[in-house]
Amino acid sequence: MIGVSKISRAFAMMLLAACLMLGVAVANPARAQQAAIGGAPVTAPAQSMDYLLGPADKVRMTVYGEPSLSGEFFVSGSGLMSLPLIGEIKAGGMTVGQFQLAVQKALSDGYLKDPRVNAEVLTFRPFYILGEVEKPGTYPYTSGLTVLNAVATAGGFTYRADKRTVWIKHNGETSEVKGELTPSIVVAPGDTIRIGERFF
Repeated sequence: MIGVSKISRAFAMMLLAACLMLGVAVANPARAQQAAIGGAPVTAPAQSMDYLLGPADKVRMTVYGEPSLSGEFFVSGSGLMSLPLIGEIKAGGMTVGQFQLAVQKALSDGYLKDPRVNAEVLTFRPFYILGEVEKPGTYPYTSGLTVLNAVATAGGFTYRADKRTVWIKHNGETSEVKGELTPSIVVAPGDTIRIGERFF
C-alpha cells in the first residue's frame, strides 16, 4: 500500500506540474513559443515593446504642432540623441516609450506647454555575421530576422560551415552563447552571429 501511495503521489505531482505549464502557455503564448539557445531565451524581435534603443538606431520624432522640432534623428555612439531646442538627451538603454516621455518632460521644462510627442524607430542598428558564410560583415537589420535569413543575406554557408550550431552574442553582452541552428532562432538588432567550421 505504501508503494502504491508513493506512485499515486508522484503521478499527482506530475499532473499538477503539467497543468501549471499549460496555464503559463495559455496565459502567455508569446513566452511559451519563445525559442531558446542553450537554455537562454532568444532576444525578442525588435518590434517588442521592450526593445531598448542603442547606437545607430534611427528614430522619427514628431512633436505635434511643432514641425521645426520634428524630424529623423540617430542615437549616437554614446547613447545620446541631439534634438532641436533641448539639445542632447539620453536615448540608449531606454524603451521607445520611456524616451518619448523623457522628450516630453524636457520640452515641457520651460519650452512648450503640454507638448505631445510621438517616437518610432525607422531603422534599427545593424547585425553582424562572422565565420563560415560567404560574405561576413555588417548588414542592416530587418524586422523578424532569423539566423537563416541572416546567413542568406551574407551569401549563404561556405562548404566548411557547421550547419547544425550557431554562436550568438547579444548587443551589450560580453560572451557568445552556443545553440542549435533552427529556423525559429530570431536575431535582434546589434547581435553578432558566428557560424563555426565543421570538423568532419
